[in-house]
Amino acid sequence: MRARPAGYGLLTPVLALLIAGFLAPTAIMALLSLRSYSGMQGFGDDWTLANYIFVIGDPYYLLIIGRTLMLGLIVTAACLVLGFPLAIYIQRARPAVQTIAILLVIFPLLCNIVVRSFGWMVLLAPRGLINEALMAAGLIATPLDLMYNLTGVIIGLTQIFLPFMVLLLIPALQNIPPDVEAAAYTLKSSRPRVFLTITMPLATPGIITGSILVFVLSISALVTPRMLGGPTYKVMATQIYDEFMTNLDWPAGAALAFVLTVIALTLIWGANRIAAHFTKGFAA
Repeated sequence: MRARPAGYGLLTPVLALLIAGFLAPTAIMALLSLRSYSGMQGFGDDWTLANYIFVIGDPYYLLIIGRTLMLGLIVTAACLVLGFPLAIYIQRARPAVQTIAILLVIFPLLCNIVVRSFGWMVLLAPRGLINEALMAAGLIATPLDLMYNLTGVIIGLTQIFLPFMVLLLIPALQNIPPDVEAAAYTLKSSRPRVFLTITMPLATPGIITGSILVFVLSISALVTPRMLGGPTYKVMATQIYDEFMTNLDWPAGAALAFVLTVIALTLIWGANRIAAHFTKGFAA
């Protein structure tokens, strides 16, 4: 009898965890999304595609899906714009400064997301610290509308997910050979040109990975959009929660959740293909 490679046994716990933690719930959610709605028990006995037709065809749900995708794009762009200079500074700093800077970046992750969202509520409220300070300085006459809208959610999610972007950009920058930039400066290239033609292209795998992670986390965030956006500002995650817990329409909630899952998986697959293309191009 041919011996089975020992490496396959090591994959068993990982595969079991993947099946139990992701594939099985996804399959259950997909099946639930195909059931009819019943006001008595949440779902009926009939099989139907009406839930997907309703979610994809209803203007209200299309508005929520579009708003969620726009939120993810804005938060990802903000994290990239803020995180790239910070990652460059950390990567080029002295070892002692680098260690302190990385600890400061990681430190917010140690705080519960609910606590951080409450902190932003204190800052962004109509009578919060930011508005009170601006009015006391005479810069504004009435409080700025910073909460229960897109602005508050963007600010909160950008602060929450910025560390993920920075921590993924630092290794990408560390993989750039310093001799390449030094050679460009020797050839009288300006700093902006070196940044645009060398640093950013070589850091593209890290940019793609960080961007896709922040985007997926942003479109699936629940706590911060609920707290800073309020009950009337709906995104996909808050609408899914309301469908399950408030409306008791489990099939519609499952269909919307499956649409969100498909969007996330498609983005991850596309990002991996793009990252592999860039990696192959740089290797060549």
